[in-house]
Amino acid sequence: MKAAIYNGVHDVEIIEKPDYVCGDDAVILKNIYSSVCGTDVAVYEHGLGMGHRITVGGEFGHETVCRICAVGKNVTDFHVGDRVYPYPLLVTGERSRAGTIGAFSEYIYCPHPKRQESLYAVDAHISDKAAALIEPFTVGCRAARRGLPKKGQKAVVFGAGTIGIGAAIALRYFGCEQVVICDHSDFRLNICKGLGFDTYNNKTGDTLNGLSHILGKASGINGDAIDADIWIDAAGADSVLTDYEQYGKYNSNLVLVAVGTNRREVDLLGLTFGQKAVIGSGGYTPQDVADVMQIMQSGQWDIESIITHVFTLDDLSKAIEQAADTDHALNVVIRFDS
Repeated sequence: MKAAIYNGVHDVEIIEKPDYVCGDDAVILKNIYSSVCGTDVAVYEHGLGMGHRITVGGEFGHETVCRICAVGKNVTDFHVGDRVYPYPLLVTGERSRAGTIGAFSEYIYCPHPKRQESLYAVDAHISDKAAALIEPFTVGCRAARRGLPKKGQKAVVFGAGTIGIGAAIALRYFGCEQVVICDHSDFRLNICKGLGFDTYNNKTGDTLNGLSHILGKASGINGDAIDADIWIDAAGADSVLTDYEQYGKYNSNLVLVAVGTNRREVDLLGLTFGQKAVIGSGGYTPQDVADVMQIMQSGQWDIESIITHVFTLDDLSKAIEQAADTDHALNVVIRFDS
């Protein structure tokens, strides 16, 4: 089998390794499509310490959809040919490998498969390509849920990557009447427009006036504020927290889902008297997976339109480099042979 190995900055190697032998209680998964995550790009470009515990000399990748190709004799809940989404935290039996399950290898070994825990069945109405985005969409869905959305509310999402778009779609699914997506890439924002979202390029624009023009103005502890009940940071930019402290309205929530590695000072007095909350969001729950499955089955949003490039495993380095070009790419996936 082919396996992608991370060797360091700008150094990914495709090697041949022995095929897995299926144990009596195990299943072997064959990857169909795997998605390049922003953390994969960050580690490729900058090295370790950028989020997931990717190790030098190890397999990596964690966003994928698979088909079961071998089943142990003691396994009764799964069958050869089943299409499944593997939950990264549990699928390999090693929680420390949540970001390195081998989505950029041909096969994944699941020693103790459990339905609705380590493996989730994928409905036939969800395409293979869309199913490769289940993992980042569940992260976005969890972030949306952490914002405590209510029907009729307004929200703004910073970051038009896959997780940000997943969060924006989930906010609409949960009842928000208006969701604006902000990013510095017009290429990505145009895709968001095609999904039915208002957009704003905040690279050089005035955050207060630009977003207030779309969402309206409200009152905040510092005076004029943006009329958004929920802010979601899926970009990891320092400016998002700064703008929220300055322009977040009374009783609003900021959810942090982008992986950040730096420490920040926070205006606790402003948050206290502004009745505002800063909320962390990491990972997801089975309920988030169920909601994403419903979102994808509904057909209300063209999920595949987020995928702008498809590569083969042999061109994984090129795929990651393409994913890093945010002015010309959004989601990039690896296609495996059937």
